[in-house]
Amino acid sequence: MLKKMKKYGVGSLALVLLAAAALTGWTSKASAADFRSLNASQIVSEMGAGWNLGNQLEATVNGVPNETSWGNPVVTPELIKKVKAAGFKTIRIPVSYLNHIGSAPNYTINAAWLNRVQTVVDYAYNEGLYVVINIHGDGYNSIPGGWLLVNGSNQAAIKEKYQKVWQQIATKFSNYNERLIFESMNEVFDGNYGNPNAAYYANLNAYNQIFVDTVRQTGGNNNARWLLIPGWNTNIDYTVGNYGFALPTDNFRSSAIPSSQKRIMISAHYYSPWDFAGEENGNITQWGAAATNPSKKSTWGQEDYLNAQFKSMYDKFVTQGYPVVIGEFGSIDKTAYDSTNNVYRQAYAKAVTATAKKYGAVPVYWDNGHNGQHGFALFNRSNNTVTQQGIINAIMQGMQ
Repeated sequence: MLKKMKKYGVGSLALVLLAAAALTGWTSKASAADFRSLNASQIVSEMGAGWNLGNQLEATVNGVPNETSWGNPVVTPELIKKVKAAGFKTIRIPVSYLNHIGSAPNYTINAAWLNRVQTVVDYAYNEGLYVVINIHGDGYNSIPGGWLLVNGSNQAAIKEKYQKVWQQIATKFSNYNERLIFESMNEVFDGNYGNPNAAYYANLNAYNQIFVDTVRQTGGNNNARWLLIPGWNTNIDYTVGNYGFALPTDNFRSSAIPSSQKRIMISAHYYSPWDFAGEENGNITQWGAAATNPSKKSTWGQEDYLNAQFKSMYDKFVTQGYPVVIGEFGSIDKTAYDSTNNVYRQAYAKAVTATAKKYGAVPVYWDNGHNGQHGFALFNRSNNTVTQQGIINAIMQGMQ
C-alpha cells in the first residue's frame, strides 16, 4: 500500500550504508542445513502476529528506491529488536526495485541495493523472526518507473523482466531457511477500482505462475520454501469470488514434500471500512460494537463484515491447505479529531487479529513509520521507542 508518501531528500547516511554493503555485504546466519519442512498449520502458528517495515525499502523518489526518501531514518538492528520485544514474530519488508533494475536482456539489479535488502532481511532473520520480502511498488501505475503493469502494452517484455528479477532475488536468498518467505508482488491491478478486467487478471495470474516456477528452479531451499501470492489488488472479494483468480501450479517443488501438502500461501489486505481505517478526515473515528457515537461510525465494515471476509478466505483456501496471510491491516491516527479514536483503533486491531487467528490466517499490521495525525506507526524509528502500546497490546491479545 502507498500510505503517507512523503517526499524528502535522499539521506547521505543511507548512501554510505549502500556503498558499504556493496563492498562488504552482511554476515548472515543463513544455512541450507537448518531448513524445516513445516506444514500449513505449523507455519501459521509460528508466524504469529506480524509487522510491516513500511515506507522504507519500497520508498522511492523519481523512480529510484531509497530507504530514507519518504522521511524515515535508516533501518537499524535496534528497531527490529524493539519490534521483536513487542511480541511480533514476523516482519514483512516491502521492497521496490524500479530503476535499480538494469536494461534488457539481463535486467541486472543494482548490487548495492540488493545487498542492502539482504542486510535489512538479516536484521530480522538473525533475530529468529519470520521475514516476508516482495516486489512492492514496481506494479503501481502511479509510481514513476512502475513496470509490472497488468495493463502494460508489452506483456512479453514485462514477463521476461519479472522472471529475471525474481531469479536474482531468489538466488541471493536461496540458502535461507523456512523463516524467509517470498511474496510475488503487492496490490497489483490496473488502477481502476471495481470489477477486474479479465484480460488484465490473466496477466496477474501469469506473473504468479512465473514467480513460482522461477523461484523453485533457483536451487538451495527455494524448491521447498513457502511462497506467497496475491489476487487482484490483494482484494478479498476479487480473490475469492468468480473474478478470474487462478492458483498457480507448483510443478518444480521438492519431491520430498508430501503430495498432500502445499507450499503456496494466499495474500490479502484488509482496511475495511476505509472511511475509518484510511480516510484522512475526522468524519469516521469510531469502530465496532462499543462505539458511542453512531454519527462517527461507518455504516458498514463492522464485526460481522470482518468475520464474513476472513471466513470466505478460510473456506476457499485454508480448507484446501493454502494458508492465508493478511499482509496489511491497520487504521490511521485520528485523535486530532476525536480523543477517543485510539480506543477504537485498539478494538479494530484486536478484532482483525483475533478473526485472523480464528480462521487460520497470519495478521501483519501496516506500520509506515509516521506517528501523529493520519499515521499508522506503532514505533518511533528515530529513537526505537513504542508509541502505541495500546494497539500492540490489542494485537497480542487477539492472538491469544
